[in-house]
Amino acid sequence: MSDTLAARVVPPPLVTGGGAARLLERNFLVYRRIWIVILSGFFEPIFYLFSIGIGIGELVGDVTGPGGVPVDYTAFVAPALLAASAMNGAIFESTINIFFKLKYGKIYEAILSTPMRTRDIAIGEITWSLGRGLIYSAAFLLVMAVMGLIESPWGILALPASVLIGFAFAACGMAATTYMKSWQDFDMVNLVVLPLFLFSATFYPLDVYPELFQALTQLSPLYHGVQMIRALTLGYFDINLLGHVGYLIAMGAVGAMIASRRLEKLLLS
Repeated sequence: MSDTLAARVVPPPLVTGGGAARLLERNFLVYRRIWIVILSGFFEPIFYLFSIGIGIGELVGDVTGPGGVPVDYTAFVAPALLAASAMNGAIFESTINIFFKLKYGKIYEAILSTPMRTRDIAIGEITWSLGRGLIYSAAFLLVMAVMGLIESPWGILALPASVLIGFAFAACGMAATTYMKSWQDFDMVNLVVLPLFLFSATFYPLDVYPELFQALTQLSPLYHGVQMIRALTLGYFDINLLGHVGYLIAMGAVGAMIASRRLEKLLLS
């Protein structure tokens, strides 16, 4: 086949740039045929919003929001569920799917036969995982806007805040996946994610917890994401907001570093 004919047959890449961008292109080409897998994960927080936020909200009324100001219970719960959407999308994409590629699909061995490096794989997969969290968050934020649950113009910043949450959980999820040996290890993922979801001041103000529980809750990464998004959608700002942002950035950076080093050890040693 001549070079001219080959140029006609081989389609140009969808994206240009480094190896991480090429990995994103590869994932896009795969997922555009199984998009229903991504769509299905969006509905869980919507169900929680209608069953707990609205249903129980009719019984609860107002609760103590940021700064001690009373807020409607539905407006209190909705930003927490938005943060949980970002977490769920990122953590499940960066664990189950990456485990299959790593242990069974042998995708990364094939990728490393190209000029790509393990760092490119880590960056590409983490970016793709937080992208899934971003899709969930954007759709959920739209639902919140339609329902009138965004009480401040600053609520638009909840979307980039969700990206930060997705980055933190995607990086740590991928790092944890590199230590997993079998599918049974994913029971540990649920064992971690479910308590984070239920006990990160998601459904109740922090001050209703016992003092020991309050201290433990403030160690939860989802708690920091919940507080950050809640402050944005309700229009309350204080110095703690910088602490929440710094916590999630540090968590994501450490997770990404561990994931890259672990991939190098597993695939190149």
